[in-house]
Amino acid sequence: MGEGNMKDKKIGVLMGGKSSEREISLKSGKAILQSLIHSGYNAVGIDAENNLVESLKKQKVQVVFIALHGKWGEDGTAQGLLEMMGIPYTGSGVLGSAISIDKVIMKMLLDSIGLPTPAYAVCQAGDKVKFPMPFVVKPANEGSTIGISIVRNIKEKDEAIKNGLKYDKKVLIEKYIQGEEITVGIANNEVLPVIKVKPLKGFYDFEAKYTKGMTEYIIPAKISKKVEKKAQDYALIVYKTFELSGCARIDMMVEGDIPLIIDINTSPGMTETSLVPKAWEYLGKSFDSLVEEILKEASLKT
Repeated sequence: MGEGNMKDKKIGVLMGGKSSEREISLKSGKAILQSLIHSGYNAVGIDAENNLVESLKKQKVQVVFIALHGKWGEDGTAQGLLEMMGIPYTGSGVLGSAISIDKVIMKMLLDSIGLPTPAYAVCQAGDKVKFPMPFVVKPANEGSTIGISIVRNIKEKDEAIKNGLKYDKKVLIEKYIQGEEITVGIANNEVLPVIKVKPLKGFYDFEAKYTKGMTEYIIPAKISKKVEKKAQDYALIVYKTFELSGCARIDMMVEGDIPLIIDINTSPGMTETSLVPKAWEYLGKSFDSLVEEILKEASLKT
């Protein structure tokens, strides 16, 4: 499918879904849908919560723009379904999506290629945990800081692990890094400016991430050129090694002058507080052009 005739195709924007990030996905999807319509595309919104195959067939969708976040959308499952149906889609494929969302697999792969990431252990129900505090507990397959806790003393440990296991059968226990959080977006192999993420209180949890005014986003990031270059280089290595495509975002914590990779997002948020649109707009480019750039990559999947 050539990209030139994309405006002749019926585009379905997949949003919502059944994950814990449903509400954020609906916001991303609506923003993308409005943008596509504004740019002259024949686009329709599709809630992927139920009967997805029937909805795609009923709407006669020919190309899918994935605006799903989390499970059943960012983990390779929706991508596999679309491949079986022969429908081209935006973003990373089955493999890249699956290995990026599983934080344990992600960490193992980062270790294997020598990219820096905080020390970690894996815990399942009933495991005895011996790990130096403070540490962070994260469900292995959730995004948007869902189910994440910081454990600073022994009293908090069991509750944090129990909370994480509500969302997944395994949790990642990761060294807590007392440093600056940065993020690097990539759109079709173009590495975007680094953004520093500075919550005004506490840490960058779900509330800080999605409540306007609770987090300061500093762009350019006001970090050393050395750290900035490393962060962008690491992000591109991740993008290529994990076989990502379309738009992705790699989150890092800076310890000393080393950016440590903590998360890979293969379907980053596209809301008004989202980071990839901020980095793109910093380059003087419009939100509409970002949406078109991501859509362009779907034309390569046939």
